[in-house]
Amino acid sequence: MAERAFPMTDFSHIRGKITYDRPLADLTWLRVGGPAEMFFQPADPDDLQSFLKSLPLDVPVFPMGVGSNLIVRDGGIKGAVIRMGRGFNHIEVEGHHVRCGVAALDAHVARKAADAGLDLTFLRTIPGAIGGAVRMNAGCYGSYVADHFVEATVITRAGEVRVLGADELEFAYRQSNLPDGWVLTEVVLNAELGAPDELHAKMDAQLKKRDETQPTKDRTAGSTFRNPAGFSSTGQADDTHELKAWKVIDDADMRGATLGGAQMSTKHPNFLINTSGATAADLEGLGEMVRKKVFQTQSIELHWEVMRIGEPAPEK
Repeated sequence: MAERAFPMTDFSHIRGKITYDRPLADLTWLRVGGPAEMFFQPADPDDLQSFLKSLPLDVPVFPMGVGSNLIVRDGGIKGAVIRMGRGFNHIEVEGHHVRCGVAALDAHVARKAADAGLDLTFLRTIPGAIGGAVRMNAGCYGSYVADHFVEATVITRAGEVRVLGADELEFAYRQSNLPDGWVLTEVVLNAELGAPDELHAKMDAQLKKRDETQPTKDRTAGSTFRNPAGFSSTGQADDTHELKAWKVIDDADMRGATLGGAQMSTKHPNFLINTSGATAADLEGLGEMVRKKVFQTQSIELHWEVMRIGEPAPEK
């Protein structure tokens, strides 16, 4: 049992829920993955801080959002997986700023901002929660989190509360520089003013376009690979498809490719799908097949956008 990995740690003061050997497949959009050695759901930021202070520093920590852009390997995750919930999903409008907990869904933040006449419409079609959006500098239609970022509150691995600015996070395309084990708790974003009706209409158009071009009814994790071009699609008439991940995958004849229960979508080839009973190994293995074929045929190296974490299944 995983309790044996934490024999000398007193968690009696923790108000949140701790579960050992908690299966994670039902918490990821791809529905794959082994168990978390320890799974912690903090009650609020103070509870999270107390937990991190109590947890031995040699225990790895992985903050998990809603599992939208994630492959958990079949052998599970060693250490502590932290999943923020109700105590971290607030959304508050303050002038031109939107203050939100990291568990607030991107789509909910976009809608509430629009209600207040603030334009964060680029978040509407991005799967997942704000914590992951900041961690990966998520972007769409030519806008990125970095363009709107004001500050983020984090709790360090040692349990210290800090407020970070953009310079400290060092945003780049699909990445930031948040140290391992540090946990985001709250984010402040800046937004331009707009008419609520127009902002909602803009988001409706984005959703329509997404549903027409992406496999939204399948089990996917969003875009599988970063665009080799180094930027997201703008959604504008002058957008270029040169060095877009879907295009180089298509040119490598990997649209619809399969491995076990995994498939590269026939609708949008940069989407990895669990068609029926895929393992994490199937999904990651197919992704690596795609990377190899793209490099062989076009000398282009694709980089994963989907995060892969954990241990492979033990050999039988």
